[in-house]
This record gives sequence, structure tokens and C-alpha cells, in this order.
Amino acid sequence: MSQHPFDAALVLQPLGEGRYRGATHPAWANMVGPFGGVTAATVVQAIVDHAQCLGAPVSLTVNYVAAIADGEYVLQLRIARTNRSTQHWVFDISQTAADGAVECVLTGTAMTAQRRETWSSNDLPMPQVVAPDTLAEVPAPKITEWFSRYDMRSVSGGLPQVWDGAESSLPPEQASLTQLWIRDRAGRALDFAALSATSDIFFPRIWARRAKWTPAGTVSMTIYFHADGAQLAQVGTGFVLAQARGQVFRNGFFDQSACLWSEAGVPLATTHQLVYFKD
Repeated sequence: MSQHPFDAALVLQPLGEGRYRGATHPAWANMVGPFGGVTAATVVQAIVDHAQCLGAPVSLTVNYVAAIADGEYVLQLRIARTNRSTQHWVFDISQTAADGAVECVLTGTAMTAQRRETWSSNDLPMPQVVAPDTLAEVPAPKITEWFSRYDMRSVSGGLPQVWDGAESSLPPEQASLTQLWIRDRAGRALDFAALSATSDIFFPRIWARRAKWTPAGTVSMTIYFHADGAQLAQVGTGFVLAQARGQVFRNGFFDQSACLWSEAGVPLATTHQLVYFKD
């Protein structure tokens, strides 16, 4: 049985002292370098698989400090501190340039924790939307290979049909809103690594806010994991509802926030990104 392309992209070779060798995978190619979500997922999987990992992922922040080139890279991962129920991680990814210089391309932090039963509430209920099986699949654009790894069903706020530079005429709270159902096309079950990748599937909100093909790229992304392993297992290979909205666009940067729910309405993760755009 052949290895799923997602799991193939997560493969790391231990080099000792918290260092691992990995490589970009052609199935996850983006317009420039690899899909940022699969890079974040690789870090999460390395943490989950670490012999000293305490609990499960609670938060992850990745800073894309430079474009990752196709080819090999080195992940440096260390535990900054372990407390009674929380554990803090620091990591970076570097690559060797053509001239032999070692360059940092990604930095970040993460936290894992052993969750305890407490009072809980959900102040972010899932929107009332149509079921995924009533929607047509979104065709994968030819410019990004990673997009074809997913089955996406658009609910609202897809890409502009005409790229004429016109600003959205919708109210500000809806102008950059996108809702879609998404699942792995090859039927891989959801776990923390896959949820990390799915948290980064949204196209830049500036394309929804203004129908202009503006160069843009994520600079920093933070993911907060709200579901535990058992709740992710209940999702299995099913659809996840993903919703994203831009917030402030100003002087070359904007932020966008998103939430992901299971079909049963369980909030799985929230995420926040800072995105650079060129205008």
C-alpha cells in the first residue's frame, strides 16, 4: 500500500540533539515553495511523536521568515520548559543556500498540555449552513498542486469571478468572509497534524475584499487547538466547516481569523494570521 502524500510529507530523519532532516514534497507545492500548512503540520507531528511530549497540542505559532525552497531542510526542536500540566516548545527550520550558507526560513513556538475536566462553554457556535453533500466540489486551480489534495465545497465567499480590482460591495463584516466544507480527498482521518494543515487552507482575504490579483503571503500564523484526540477521531474522514474573515488591511499587512468545526458542530480550532501584501 502506498503512503498517503500527507504522511509522506511529514517524514523526518532524526539527526540527534533535537535535529531532524526533512524535505519538501511535490504533492504539496504552492505558487512559491511548499504549502505553509503542511510545514506547520510537520512541526506538530514532530512534537506529537517526541518521546518526551506532555499531553497534546494546545497552541502553535509559526513565523514564515523566508520562502522555503524546494528540497531538504533541517528542523531544530527543543523543549523550553515542562511544568506540571503544560510544556513549551521552541523550533526553527533552516536550509543550506547555493553558496553554502545556512539560512533560517521559519521560527516558532508551541505548547502542549494535559487537559483536565473543567467547566466548558462554546461562545462560537457553528453557523447554520447547507450540508456538504448538497454542494458541488470546487475545481482545483492549476497554479497550486496542494489544493488538489482536498475535497472543498464552497458555501459562500469564493474567489472573484472577475478580477477587475473592484472592492466588495458587501458590509465590512461580510466583505472578506469565506465559508467552505473541506476534507482530505484520499480519505485520511483528521488528527492534530492534519488539523494544522487545514487551518491554513484559506486564500488571502485581500482577494475577497478586492478583486485584484495581489501578491500576498502569510508572515505569521497561530493556531489554538480546542478539540482533543478523541474529538478529532470522531471527525474521522468527514468534512470540516472552515470559516475565515479579514479584519484590518493597512500599509502592506492585514490579519485574518478563522474557525473550524466538525459536522457535529464541535469547534476544533481557531487560527489567526498576519499576511503581507504588495500593492
